[in-house]
Amino acid sequence: MTRHIFNLRLSATYESSENDVATLEVQALSEDGWEPLDLNITTPGFLVYVYSLFTCQHLFLRTNSTERDLVLASSRGEILVETSEDWHLENVDVKFDVNLVSGDAKEDNIDYIISRMKQCPVSKNLPSNFHARTYIAFHHE
Repeated sequence: MTRHIFNLRLSATYESSENDVATLEVQALSEDGWEPLDLNITTPGFLVYVYSLFTCQHLFLRTNSTERDLVLASSRGEILVETSEDWHLENVDVKFDVNLVSGDAKEDNIDYIISRMKQCPVSKNLPSNFHARTYIAFHHE
């Protein structure tokens, strides 16, 4: 049985207390290693789907960090999506390592942000019969 695996990573920097994106780079893992993700008319649809899930998670990370008065300096994120041979989702792992400018990344803040990330429109439409995990680690610069 052949499984399909998609792995993207994201690097971002932020500006302002609103966690506005200053720079953003997304890469996809291919047989040749990590390459910049170039979304265009020939990009496979499922890869676009994985990208939309990842960027939705990133948006909710930023906005809900702002709600909890966490000012972000930079982040590195990674998403790993595995499907069955017939393209049914089986695993989704999302991880973010975030460097803070200021704020207190208490466990209740992290739990709140992760719960809100699960409410992004793409995540809310995922089937419920597979494993989805979200991890966030905050660090002070």
